[in-house]
Amino acid sequence: MVAEAAFARRHHVRVISSDENAGAAALTPEALATADVVIDFTTPAAVVANAEACIRAKKHLVVGTTGWYEHLPRVREMVLAAQTGFLYGSNFSIGVNLFFEVVATAGAALKYDYSGQIFERHHASKKDAPSGTAITLQKIVRDAGGAEVEITSFREGDAVGMHEVVFNSAGDRIYLCHDAKSRQGYAEGAVRAAEWLAAKTGFFEFRNVWREL
Repeated sequence: MVAEAAFARRHHVRVISSDENAGAAALTPEALATADVVIDFTTPAAVVANAEACIRAKKHLVVGTTGWYEHLPRVREMVLAAQTGFLYGSNFSIGVNLFFEVVATAGAALKYDYSGQIFERHHASKKDAPSGTAITLQKIVRDAGGAEVEITSFREGDAVGMHEVVFNSAGDRIYLCHDAKSRQGYAEGAVRAAEWLAAKTGFFEFRNVWREL
């Protein structure tokens, strides 16, 4: 879908499969010579090697993979040293990033005798639980409300992605929900992110820059 979105926006795209890219073997400086930006939607086990290969090749990189964030400080250091561009995010949907801001405002409820919970639902074959988006929501609520909230994950059917944040008090309940109808929004956001990054250097998180796209 990322490739389709890129084609629709008149970009030339090469898709690299996992079979040909074991150990980032396909991401050599020669293979990437004509590329402006690499977009990575792979797995936590693959993304760091992919990032290192792209940085060595002096190529900008957009990463939509989650589950590797313990390596962020080292990758950031490499990006800044190489003076390349790197943009990552747990979700490239514009709607989800608006949702992050709504939750940041509502998260202050924890300071006023509310308790909170996060629920997320995805398709049965999704490999990680909780989702990267749910983990981002948890961090946003913690930063806004000063307390940790629990995440409950469901893996069922072909659900694209639903995230619910609930704040309860003795007097009322605040219920916030984002329900993705398709993965199209993720793909288009990643392509727009690549367009934005192409002329920049530095280390960026999508939720901090998406309004500039």
